[in-house]
Amino acid sequence: MRARLETTSLLLLPGLLAALVGCRGEAAPPPPRPPSVVLVKVVQKDVPIESEWIATLDGHVNADIQPQVTGYLVRQVYAEGMQVRKGDVLFEIDARPFRASLDQAQAQHAQSRAQLGKAAQDLERDRPLAEARAIAKSQLDNDVQAKRAAKAATDSARATVKQARLNLEFTRIRSPINGIAGIARGQIGDLVGPTTVLTTVSQVDPIKAYVAISEQEYLSLGEVVAGGSQPLPGGVGAGLSLLLGDGNVYPHQGRFVLADRQVDSTTGTIRLVATFPNPKRLLRPGQFGRVRAVTRVVKGALLVPQRAVTELQGTFQIAVVGADDKAAVRPVELGARVGSMWIVEKGLRAGERVVAEGVQKVKDGAPVTPAAAPAPDGKGG
Repeated sequence: MRARLETTSLLLLPGLLAALVGCRGEAAPPPPRPPSVVLVKVVQKDVPIESEWIATLDGHVNADIQPQVTGYLVRQVYAEGMQVRKGDVLFEIDARPFRASLDQAQAQHAQSRAQLGKAAQDLERDRPLAEARAIAKSQLDNDVQAKRAAKAATDSARATVKQARLNLEFTRIRSPINGIAGIARGQIGDLVGPTTVLTTVSQVDPIKAYVAISEQEYLSLGEVVAGGSQPLPGGVGAGLSLLLGDGNVYPHQGRFVLADRQVDSTTGTIRLVATFPNPKRLLRPGQFGRVRAVTRVVKGALLVPQRAVTELQGTFQIAVVGADDKAAVRPVELGARVGSMWIVEKGLRAGERVVAEGVQKVKDGAPVTPAAAPAPDGKGG
């Protein structure tokens, strides 16, 4: 009998164990923890809005160095790419023909002065004779005209001497400005003349930046005095920033100085001229960059991080978290971007909390777990 009971107990034990396991598996799982998200508050402040344009740099003054006389180039005096001063000799042309012309002009001048002296002596001698009627009055008239002709010839010869001396001086080609001299285009032995450009000297401190802006942008910058010869108003466009080709910001700020006289009818743009200090001569004519200027200020703008905004079928949404830590997904209207922030024109109020990280885990009306925001990296946005 006892053996039969033990056998029955052994047969029922697996079933009891299975029943116990089954009962434990049917227990309800604990509810999932609300997703952890990083919240930021909507900031309200006045925000300056910047515009950016492609800029072309050019020298403040660019002087093409051209000979004023024709001759053979015999010497290059300056070092290419170096700073030169006004009046420095850059090239020399063979001066021998011009020195010979000066000698000839001086000889002709001396000859004309001798003829003038003889004409003056003849007039002085014949005047009393004509008064005494010892000679015909026509002889005296001839003497007077001969002296005048000799005087005119002397003046002409003197002018020829000045021109010859000037041409001789022009054989030494000088820089008309202070600046940086470019690479020489003329070579020793070339026959050069007034149409030949030997090099260019550019004044690069300060340096000009040309930008083309639309007519609408131009009107928003403020009215320019008629003729475009006066600076733009100092409140707008003051403190220009220049972004160089490598992405770095040029350390010196510039300013607008003038606008062109007309709008280009083919492009609808107008050229503005800005100047930037260039004490180290880092900027050179022909460089490209981007000029930034403050064109307007948005008063009391509401700002949120760009990462807090999601786009769905052409509309923008932001998850707002209330005091009960529940999320509400709202449609918003956005304005301009300012660094890493976005201006919200409609849909938010100052001080509200929005989800900045973990937006993809948020559902409308569902609770969330606010997490501490990461420490700022010190970079402005």
